[in-house]
Amino acid sequence: MKTIDIESERLIFKRVSSEHISVEYVSWINDPEVNRYLETRGNYTLDLLKSYIEEQHNKESYFWAIHLKDSNKHIGNIKIDPINFETKSGEYGILIGDKSNWGKGYASEATKRIIKYCFEELGLTKITLGVIEDNVSAVNLYKKLGFHLDEVIQGTKEYNNKISNSIRMSIHA
Repeated sequence: MKTIDIESERLIFKRVSSEHISVEYVSWINDPEVNRYLETRGNYTLDLLKSYIEEQHNKESYFWAIHLKDSNKHIGNIKIDPINFETKSGEYGILIGDKSNWGKGYASEATKRIIKYCFEELGLTKITLGVIEDNVSAVNLYKKLGFHLDEVIQGTKEYNNKISNSIRMSIHA
């Protein structure tokens, strides 16, 4: 399996590789505003990032860096991992780490393009995701894009100093 580069109107999706190991990427993961709803919660280093990217590359997951077409700036990542080709399903995740590019519709554009790729090129029929219920902007985005609520898991984990629920959502081809 080889992740190919993909484009949308304003974005280029490049397979995450050693070129994406940067102080800026580490700063996203360590920024409490960026990581507030992520499993990874700071104390990241360039070495840890390098190990993570190598691990993803070695398992050949569908993991792309999101770049702006006009400047080639790396603003975040999107992935479908794991994928189960027997059930034709995959797990979605996205991070727009560059806060200066929040609120510009890039997460929506990226999600639409990668889901289209998964359904049309990979032959998947279902994409699933997990999101923290308090991450209202993400939940609303997913609903707007056609994801449906599958399950609410009570008291999943502590986020922002309170126990939060997790939501499982899915979209079908």
